[in-house]
Amino acid sequence: MKSIVSALFVASSLFAADVASLTKAELPSLVSLYKELHANPELSMHEVETAARIAKELRAVGLEVTEKVGGNGIVGVLKNGDGPVILVRTDLDALPVKEQTGAPYASTKVVKDDLGREVNVMHACGHDIHMTSFVGTARVLAKTRDQWKGTVVMIGQHAEERVLGARLMLRAGLFSKFPKPDKALALHCASDMAHGQVGIVEGYALANVDSVEIVVKGVGGHGSMPHLCKDPIVLASQIVLALQTIVSREVKPGDPAVVTVGSIHGGTKSNIISDEVRLQLTLRSYKTETRKHLIYSIKRIVKAQAESANMPAEKMPEVIVSDDQAPALYNQPALCAEVRQHIGAVLGAENVLAREPVMGAEDFAEYGLTKEKVPLCMFWLGTQPPEAVAEAKAKGTTLPSLHSPFFKPIPGPSIETGVKAMASAVIGLMKP
Repeated sequence: MKSIVSALFVASSLFAADVASLTKAELPSLVSLYKELHANPELSMHEVETAARIAKELRAVGLEVTEKVGGNGIVGVLKNGDGPVILVRTDLDALPVKEQTGAPYASTKVVKDDLGREVNVMHACGHDIHMTSFVGTARVLAKTRDQWKGTVVMIGQHAEERVLGARLMLRAGLFSKFPKPDKALALHCASDMAHGQVGIVEGYALANVDSVEIVVKGVGGHGSMPHLCKDPIVLASQIVLALQTIVSREVKPGDPAVVTVGSIHGGTKSNIISDEVRLQLTLRSYKTETRKHLIYSIKRIVKAQAESANMPAEKMPEVIVSDDQAPALYNQPALCAEVRQHIGAVLGAENVLAREPVMGAEDFAEYGLTKEKVPLCMFWLGTQPPEAVAEAKAKGTTLPSLHSPFFKPIPGPSIETGVKAMASAVIGLMKP
């Protein structure tokens, strides 16, 4: 038994050394690629050049690549004998944000969005780090084929920020036209973790997200004659306050839920009572039944408030639930335990942290909700200087968050950690 344990320890040490040394060798060119991607971001559904660039990188290391999958999605397949099929996903798109990091490679790109408006574009969510780590992982896997058996399916997914890309790629035959995965992995930048570390959440990690618009109608008129009008601003205000009771009084304590009114627009002038107000809401939850209850309660409260204001039937508010929704991400605990072990072998167990779930959204969850029920694990990648993280914690302050114009990952060590973590996880899951 002792000799078997010793052999396993030696094999694990060699595996870790190989991944670390190969990653270190690739790092200079990967940092260069990162800066190129960062300076040339593209909005969701417009990732044409980005997708082509990543496809070129995958082909260069021997993957069989298919482009334009469900839009701008790409799929690369690397076969290496009989064994499990592991899916590795990166996202490709950027955000309409004006970068203010001051980095010498900062984005200055300005484009027209889908509505024809000129907007600045920035990789403010770290998708450029994701893509670079993805490319580095492909390079390491291609050079370590003696250590794993099976098939790796590497996908570059478009339109993650609009929670559309995963659905579009699945509808285009991702699981039928390409090898069907047994397990799926992804990483995501964290703005509050030190580089050199990763974090894993077992179970629910990210939330269901729904966007709701409420159109509050009224009868407009002169501000001096409110008795002749039906004021939608007053009604909208009552609705906003009433919605706050859903989470505080209708959702079971301990069951995470959020109802946020993020936008309210109505009226044109101080002495005019308008005839319409529009509210925009974001809803967050984990459980399906909680999600359904939030939507039901919003519709109920809106109707009741309008009836209490004696609104006529033709002036009742509309509640519009968007089709663009993200399901909750469930990280399968058993897969997370495996991933933790394999990453710990390369980074050190002390650098694989337990994270708390958050109410953000990610359409990576879609890959686990098909009839195949593929187990998922998305882990968080530290991107900030350790001293900055320690100082913020000591002072009780926060570092610039994801989606902030000031979010600035430290490229070299963040990418190195991302490649080592993902490559070690994939190889570990595919050990012959």
